[in-house]
Amino acid sequence: MFQIISPQGVNAQRLVKMKNRDGQRARVGLREIAAAAGVSVATVSRVLNGNSRVDPGIQKLVLDAAAGLNIDLSQRNKTKAIAFLQCNRTMLHAFHSRILVGAEQCCAAHGWDMVFLSFNYSPHVSWKELHLPRVVQRHDVVRAVILAGTNSMNLIEMLEHKAITFAVLGNNVIDAPPNLRHDVVLSDDIQGGYDMTWHLIRLGHRRIGFVGNTRLPWFARCFAGYRRAMMEAGMELRQSSISSEDDGEIGYLGTKSLLSASEPITAIFAGNDPTAHGVYKALRDSGLRIPDDVSVAGCNDTVGSWLYPGLTTIREFPEQLGTNLVEVLLNRIANPRQDPQCVTIPTELVKRESCRSISPVADPGASTHAAAVVMSR
Repeated sequence: MFQIISPQGVNAQRLVKMKNRDGQRARVGLREIAAAAGVSVATVSRVLNGNSRVDPGIQKLVLDAAAGLNIDLSQRNKTKAIAFLQCNRTMLHAFHSRILVGAEQCCAAHGWDMVFLSFNYSPHVSWKELHLPRVVQRHDVVRAVILAGTNSMNLIEMLEHKAITFAVLGNNVIDAPPNLRHDVVLSDDIQGGYDMTWHLIRLGHRRIGFVGNTRLPWFARCFAGYRRAMMEAGMELRQSSISSEDDGEIGYLGTKSLLSASEPITAIFAGNDPTAHGVYKALRDSGLRIPDDVSVAGCNDTVGSWLYPGLTTIREFPEQLGTNLVEVLLNRIANPRQDPQCVTIPTELVKRESCRSISPVADPGASTHAAAVVMSR
């Protein structure tokens, strides 16, 4: 089953019925385990919901107490519903809607229900000021949560405090620490950015610009791959970061900025495909041809095949991201004591007509070091 319901849980009544049969028995089980382990009921709930911040010693104490009482934890919660929480993104976003499709299909294959919820919140407030959709806080209705869209650490902190089991799309977490100690699934867009930059270098390009709002995590990750490749090749970084959340605007204004520099660029790497669309428009408005005058590359392969000429881009696999987010959650539910899981989905370089090879003679800015590095790879 797949449902779309409001943030207030208006249509959650039917799902609530799933808990009636054993709800009272589950609550009694929690109290018995807490008494036997010498901890609070809230601590027992956190352990059984897979909260990774609970001390391992306490986890063992609680699970041993449950085993000693012959309480079958697999029967503690009959609910088989996962909430897909699309945060700070439109419902029909080209990339995230495909993640939803993969997640829903995986849920169906495992006999689980999925509930879709849209949730907008500020990243600049304390977790205590956030107000989750009520249905997400009902353990007897929703067993676990997928965090898709764009998220911030305050929501993750809130889910931890409320002992809500979750897995997060790691590419889109604002101000995330280098290693999130949670269940994470991500696309390897850093490696994708690195591969794309080296593809442009091998085509003979030396003055390669990057366009994207690097304050946003998905652009920042792609830029990290670009930066690593450019530094390895001994080339100058040429970045235009536009502070906007409008992809087309980022691409258009960023390209105009790069074109105004004293040294003309020969290639532009856009942090995602919709941004590349803005790059196309800016180049054409400036009387430049793609790829004859400037080559263009993108990332995520959402609209690249629709553009003319076809956009060379990094293909990501959003349906696989959705599938793995569900599988990670089901693993967590079955094994609450396991270490945090991190699954990385590789990317694919897709070559289309928007990039062309140029000779070093055509690019007087080419360096001897860069040429030597390309030859050695």
